Amino acid sequence: MRYFIILLLVLSACKSKPDKELETKTFEEIHKEAILVDTHNDILMKTVDLGMIMDQDLTGKAHSDLNRWKKGGLDVQLFSVYSDGAIENAYALANRQMDSLDAVIARNPNKITKAANTNAILKAVNENKIAAMFGVEGGHMMEDDLNKLEALYKRGARYLTLTHNVAPSWATSAADETSNPNLSPKGLTDFGIQVVKKMNALGMLIDVSHAGDQTFWDVIENTSKPIIASHSSVYSLVPNRRNLKDDQIKAIAKNGGVIQVNFHPGFIDPSFGEKDMAFFKKHTIEKDSLVKSGMNAWYMMDYMYKKYPAEANLLRPPLSTLIDHIDYIVKLVGADYVGLGSDFDGINLTPLPLDDVTTYPLITKALVEKGYSEKDIVKILGGNFLRVLKANESNN
Repeated sequence: MRYFIILLLVLSACKSKPDKELETKTFEEIHKEAILVDTHNDILMKTVDLGMIMDQDLTGKAHSDLNRWKKGGLDVQLFSVYSDGAIENAYALANRQMDSLDAVIARNPNKITKAANTNAILKAVNENKIAAMFGVEGGHMMEDDLNKLEALYKRGARYLTLTHNVAPSWATSAADETSNPNLSPKGLTDFGIQVVKKMNALGMLIDVSHAGDQTFWDVIENTSKPIIASHSSVYSLVPNRRNLKDDQIKAIAKNGGVIQVNFHPGFIDPSFGEKDMAFFKKHTIEKDSLVKSGMNAWYMMDYMYKKYPAEANLLRPPLSTLIDHIDYIVKLVGADYVGLGSDFDGINLTPLPLDDVTTYPLITKALVEKGYSEKDIVKILGGNFLRVLKANESNN
């Protein structure tokens, strides 16, 4: 019965079921009919750090805002709740970021709503509202306290990224494990296993993006529910520590989970790193001056790319590189295990011409041109994630 319900959910990942044959449908029609889910957007970081207000027009300032999400056909957004792992009072900051979204929802009840589960998502979509959930990026934000983890869940967090680059005390990150190959112990501690089991019990998705290899395999061994990688791409195409190796992709598929591909050029284009280094080397004096003035390094990069847009555009890979990562996963394990985790507003550059959230339909267009069926496109755009979310809700 459980799997029948999940199957029905995937089949319902379209807003309507018109009688038109696939051959006569445009990519715009397929995109409009599908339920589009993006599992990773960092705009809440900018609302707290920079005072951006996401129900205002942020064109030219951010990739995202409320009206542009609707223009891009977005239906479900998981909002990243993020802080650097070294920060103090991370749990308090997590709640401040959550407050900022709740305020937007309160001002715009006809446009966006908090969704607690898949049924609420489908209700929101039918009402032409964006369904909003949180994804907490980094286990440090629960401050080694299972009660705080549950409190975050009750506020609407539907996944926890177990580690960020600076990991919690109970799991090792990809950054930890690659920068210190002699690190011991690696993976989940006993408390880390408790976190995994608590998340399974809550129905909270376990996110292995940023996780070290040993942490990943410890999760696979201990989880009783399908997992996600909320914003990761393919290691075989770009050997970045943040990407997933083939055996990991196969393990997620066997687990029934889903890999949400990241749009960051450094994760999808093997030539990006060298080009990016050359750009900042050219502007070393200005870059160093900004950092010395106290500007955060990530925001410094954003400033520099915006100041030199022609040069920055030369760094951006084509959309085809992103499609290559989707296609690789499909060919390796099938179309049931891949989705979209853009990292919009958590990355400074995007593939051309994905300038902002209004350009999601170009992904659908590229998949149609690649020869994907409507059925598989619907899965990739959101159906696969909804299936995994529903599987985590079961028996709670």
